[in-house]
Amino acid sequence: MAENPMTDKEYRQIRRFTKIFAKLNVWVYRLTGGRLMNTFSGCPICLVKMTGAKSGVSRWMPVMYVPYKEGIIIVASLGGAPKHPVWYYNLVAHPDIEVIYRSTHMKLRARQVDDTEKALVWPTCVEHYPPYADYQKRTDRNIPVFVCE
Repeated sequence: MAENPMTDKEYRQIRRFTKIFAKLNVWVYRLTGGRLMNTFSGCPICLVKMTGAKSGVSRWMPVMYVPYKEGIIIVASLGGAPKHPVWYYNLVAHPDIEVIYRSTHMKLRARQVDDTEKALVWPTCVEHYPPYADYQKRTDRNIPVFVCE
């Protein structure tokens, strides 16, 4: 059982905030070349262009990331919410993505790691952004991790 699980009210609030913040973040990030709105809670943010699982429309999303080898790791935590973030389904359906962080632009392929590989990369994720550990404790779902190479 999850410790201090997120309430329905908290979940609705985080979804509403995320939707509004994402649009503003993408606009400012692109306008300033990543000089502004490039972190959230001290963790770096990149922009990920992904294709909608249902709509097929490509959109930019601001996502916290962990630098990893020649690419990045993306954690689908949504603050320990009981459900995956909407973009999780986009990556599963369409793993080819574009990533911009600061002035670096890359085309990557997102791959969801299995539990064995997650056990190897999770400590790096938590070291980079310690609240990930609390988010995992807060939810019963196994928070998905994507290695993007």
